[in-house]
Amino acid sequence: MRQNPRKPDPTVLRVLTWNVHAGIGPDGRYDLPRIAALVRRHEPDIVALQEIDSRGRDENAFAYLARSLGSHAAEAKTLVTPDGDYGHALISRWPMTEVAIHDLSVSKREPRRAIETTVLTPAGPLHLASVHLGLGFRERRQQAAMLSAIAGTARQTTVMLGDFNDWFIYGTVRRALKTILPGRSQQRSFPACWPLLRLDRIYCRPRHALLHSWTDPLARRVSDHLPVIADIRLEQMPPGPLPLSLPEAMAEEAAGDGV
Repeated sequence: MRQNPRKPDPTVLRVLTWNVHAGIGPDGRYDLPRIAALVRRHEPDIVALQEIDSRGRDENAFAYLARSLGSHAAEAKTLVTPDGDYGHALISRWPMTEVAIHDLSVSKREPRRAIETTVLTPAGPLHLASVHLGLGFRERRQQAAMLSAIAGTARQTTVMLGDFNDWFIYGTVRRALKTILPGRSQQRSFPACWPLLRLDRIYCRPRHALLHSWTDPLARRVSDHLPVIADIRLEQMPPGPLPLSLPEAMAEEAAGDGV
């Protein structure tokens, strides 16, 4: 039986985020078709996938997943090598415009990127960003400030999703985004075999735009993370105060670090 079947409401769209562990399941098997099959089970309109890895493979994993799961895609390749690439991707049923790849990298750490775009849905534009943040606490503190600036640049409904690696109860990312993106998923997603940590999140503005969210325990057979899925109601946001600039956002995060 399909979880949370779609309802005929054009203002509600479905998003999914999932760290696919380079396409390798706990059985040690590289299998992109079973990843695509599990995603399609939830009928998402927009999909964010992290840890896509084509290195040493005969097929282009980015191209395969984009072709299998949507009509439009944007890629953030953080490692580019002669035998393939590694990174994350955003895949949409509808066209995307104003695509920007933001460099979130911190010196001496693994390169990190955020994909920001506007998805042109039938119900109106959706401001969207997908991310895969670093493992270090100080690294994520800087990245969280940058995400605050990205999230604050649009008036319409905004969604930010991905693997935030923010495992503390009151983590840096959650504190940075709690005001500007007050709606958030609550599902534990890692490790997939016995989920304890909320590493994978869907944040949104306004808060009530996130109607409900869930995960899929069947994904433990496919990856070390569970996917997080949410239904979002698209709304036009009223005019409000101008967003913080990136330096202002970083200064505010630094000032609140002792709270």
